[in-house]
Amino acid sequence: MSDTTIKISESIRDRLRTLAEERGMSTRAYVERVVAATPTETERAERTARAVAYVQAHLREDFTEGDVREAQEWRAAIAEGRLGSRR
Repeated sequence: MSDTTIKISESIRDRLRTLAEERGMSTRAYVERVVAATPTETERAERTARAVAYVQAHLREDFTEGDVREAQEWRAAIAEGRLGSRR
């Protein structure tokens, strides 16, 4: 395994350290876990395509990409506080 240096602000470094410590992990292990668990845009698109195919095959044949976009817009509106409330 090779070492890589990434320049970040002290406040982010300290936050990473705190988040890692709260989970009983080293900062390195925590960063590796977070990065490994975060999907790329390509992976997200593939996951969405699989989900749409499943819904069309098993739940609703007329489900479209438009339905997906509408759901994504709805979710974004909730996250931005423009609709409903977050718990």
